[in-house]
Amino acid sequence: MSTYSKTIGNKLNDLLEKTYDAEKGFEKAAEKTKNTYLKGFFERKAKERYNFGHELKAEIKSFGQEVDKGNSLASKAHRTWMDLKAMFASDNEEAMLEEAIRGEKAAVEEYEEVINQSVLPPSTELLLKKQRNAIEVGFNNIKTLEDIR
Repeated sequence: MSTYSKTIGNKLNDLLEKTYDAEKGFEKAAEKTKNTYLKGFFERKAKERYNFGHELKAEIKSFGQEVDKGNSLASKAHRTWMDLKAMFASDNEEAMLEEAIRGEKAAVEEYEEVINQSVLPPSTELLLKKQRNAIEVGFNNIKTLEDIR
């Protein structure tokens, strides 16, 4: 197996772990909000991240790499969404939106880093750009929701 494949596999596994965290964060937000519109929005975002995870797993496997089950050092590192649980303790919808904005902004930056600092095969680059663009749309929607509130 080439170093190239290991490098790409590791980067995709890092994104996969963060995708799992985002999915859990959005699920938690959907559980905690009483606002019907926000609940639906967070549920859609959780489902989107669930789908992203499956796409990333397929891409990782296409390199002949193992999918990280969350036991690596990288998966134990600081995760963008980990602070989300603390924010939900207050059931404050504004805090949820602020945390979602922070998480989405960080996710876009992480995708950009992988896309811009890596020589990726076309299928991987296309997948990552598609996912990044969807996250950006969600980020802009969340910012709009916060402005409305």
